[in-house]
Amino acid sequence: MIGFAVVLMACAGLVIDGGNALNARMKLADDVEQAARVGANQIDLDALRAGDAVSIDPAAADAEARGYLAALGYSRAGVTATTDTVSVTAEDTVPTALLQLVGISTFDISASATAQAATE
Repeated sequence: MIGFAVVLMACAGLVIDGGNALNARMKLADDVEQAARVGANQIDLDALRAGDAVSIDPAAADAEARGYLAALGYSRAGVTATTDTVSVTAEDTVPTALLQLVGISTFDISASATAQAATE
């Protein structure tokens, strides 16, 4: 009976904590995608006014994407910005509730996204 109770608690932990981790992963993915979009919105206006093609200001894109993620509380994030694209990655840790009983206290999650400036 005790063994059955332990197995049942582990299964409940997988459902509850696993669901929370999946939810957190989807939220992280949404936030990373939005940070990439925010970065890709940082157009190099001087180049655009000079008649050049639409391009991203890499320094401004990096700062805006990092600032967006920092405002949401993500401290482990990376941004790579070029004149064509902005790539963002972030990591987070999700604590568990029931799985702590079997020694699993956290899940590590990560997400990445890339955005480019709209040219039309």
